[in-house]
Amino acid sequence: MSVMHIPGHTHQGPGEVTLPEIRDVMGDCQLCPLGQTRTNLVFGVGNPHARVMFIGEGPGRNEDLQGEPFVGAAGKKLDALLSCAGLTREEIYIANVIKCRPPSNRNPRPEEIEACSPFLREQIRSIWPDVIVCLGNFASQFVLRTQAGVTTLRGRMHQTGHFMVCPTFHPAACIYHSDWQPLLEDDLRMVGQWLAEHPAQGVAR
Repeated sequence: MSVMHIPGHTHQGPGEVTLPEIRDVMGDCQLCPLGQTRTNLVFGVGNPHARVMFIGEGPGRNEDLQGEPFVGAAGKKLDALLSCAGLTREEIYIANVIKCRPPSNRNPRPEEIEACSPFLREQIRSIWPDVIVCLGNFASQFVLRTQAGVTTLRGRMHQTGHFMVCPTFHPAACIYHSDWQPLLEDDLRMVGQWLAEHPAQGVAR
């Protein structure tokens, strides 16, 4: 089963496949062992035509229980930080690299990321944001196809194809490393400045 074979779609360009279609293809996904241990699959939530898409690592305990990303402590912190970029939760879309919670919140394994990654790619293609904000190492390394860590990557915008990418710290990490929060705030202000300097052009759907 692959998102790339959604009936009626021979080639998926920007916005050609809707988020509900991608979610339908995922169904009760069992492509990796996490399907056996999750409570809920956490697909993603937000504006399907968002200019800014946030990508985290994977669901935590609260997200697993509620089936929605960033609803726990990290989500509350992210909500508070969005104003640095002049954004609200209603304007953005949020997803994770993997859609199911790893047991005990361990790091996702390469084979789990590989199994889940086609769905994230299709989400990005469906939304076709101008900016992707990568929260933490796993999202940054996946989107930018690099092994470099977020501490090396952050502090500047990276261009990859159509997208401007802002790698930064995960809000959850800032709960334990309070000295990282000002850097996350700086990165989000940088996103806000980029958005202000590049007004929306209106994409034909």
